Amino acid sequence: MDRNRLPQLAIFATVAACGGFRGAARELGIAPSAVSHAVSSLEAALGVRLLSRTTRSIAVTEEGALLLRRLAPALGEIDLALDAVKEVNNRVAGNLRLSVPPFAAHWLLAPRLAAFSRAYPGVVLEIRVEEPFNDIVAAGLDGGMRLGESVEPDMIAVRMSPPIRASIIASPEYLEGKAMPLHPRQLLEHPCIRRRFASGQIYRWEFEKDDEELVLDVRGPLILGDDRLVLEAALDGAGIAFVLENMASAAIAEGRLRRILVDWCAPFPGVYLYYPSRRQMRPALRAFIDFFKYTG
Repeated sequence: MDRNRLPQLAIFATVAACGGFRGAARELGIAPSAVSHAVSSLEAALGVRLLSRTTRSIAVTEEGALLLRRLAPALGEIDLALDAVKEVNNRVAGNLRLSVPPFAAHWLLAPRLAAFSRAYPGVVLEIRVEEPFNDIVAAGLDGGMRLGESVEPDMIAVRMSPPIRASIIASPEYLEGKAMPLHPRQLLEHPCIRRRFASGQIYRWEFEKDDEELVLDVRGPLILGDDRLVLEAALDGAGIAFVLENMASAAIAEGRLRRILVDWCAPFPGVYLYYPSRRQMRPALRAFIDFFKYTG
């Protein structure tokens, strides 16, 4: 192996993870021109195009994706070696990069981030708050957090929360003078506040009771791209909304929202942290799991 290529390989992996040369330059603390030159030199040496460039964006080519799949674990092992050296004095240190959906970031992590930083001052924790699933290996990430039912089977998963229920909610002002829905299909008679994910998909509301399962395409004049907007619209009386129970628990307790169809909202697996199987777990990731994992 030509070890002189290692810096170029690391820069290429950073460009792919950051989605561009400028982002990689900021991440690495070098000039964008240096990043571009390193990638171009690597492509010239390999004789293949690793990145498809336009004036507005870049995309990893098929050859680049193949290289990343083999490269990311190798770079991860280098990080492990560096972290092991830093731990000689029994001090957990190093960078830790995680992909976390918005609801988990605000619900599970935000209240304890300061405490984690005080407990592990040598760890540089980067939380990338993002809705879509990413290939965490190709993106150069150490792990991700998602609902347990969504985690790929080839990942190691650790429970980070108790089981979760959905809450079908509406404000008392909205419900005043209206018949309370007793079956999910009766929601079709009401304006519902819909949620569009970053993928472009509008969420279809899911229900389960006894042996009956139902997926419903509700209707309504609002389609929103953020859970907190959905909650605020429900509080303002815009209609009926579907949110995770932790988002609405305080407003329900205060009487500002009421739950509907409670017996149709079955619990489902909670939030899990997932990471690829490796011979050795990074010390910073081990510390994060031990600090945040669910122990109930």
